[in-house]
Amino acid sequence: MTDKKNKKNGAEKNEILEKVVNINRVAKVVKGGKRFGFSTLVVTGNKEGKVGVAIGKANDVRTSIEKGISKAKDEMIEVSLTDDYTIPHSIIGKCGAGEILLKPAGPGTGVIAGGPARAVIEAVGIKNILTKCLRSRNPINVVYATINGLKRMKRIEEIAESREKKVEEL
Repeated sequence: MTDKKNKKNGAEKNEILEKVVNINRVAKVVKGGKRFGFSTLVVTGNKEGKVGVAIGKANDVRTSIEKGISKAKDEMIEVSLTDDYTIPHSIIGKCGAGEILLKPAGPGTGVIAGGPARAVIEAVGIKNILTKCLRSRNPINVVYATINGLKRMKRIEEIAESREKKVEEL
């Protein structure tokens, strides 16, 4: 978990939260024996509604983390949040065998989430949410399922605009 701050003339600019969620050691069997490498799952976010997730692969841990962070910054998505830093509605995010239920919560509830989902939610900047892992507990599937659920979120204003109606009509 690393916080980076780029400061220019005393003002904070582009504060990005970077979290390493999981590190896997992988082996390739070759003629002379085994060659070990590393696969790292990384989450980045600005705590203001943007988040990115990526997997970095390399022969050493540090390089795999750097690759993951670089990819995650390139693949950041925008997430719809409400004024009280929660999500607009309940949704189930899916990825492979992983499913996660995301439910909005009232102010003061906090983040009720497990490790991999918590990393994504904190990187986005959500302060009140309830989550439940429904199927697979694999960290990669849980993280990507959380991203899938957050990506499909829509605020009531966006739904009204797409249906060419006013918010009151819904």
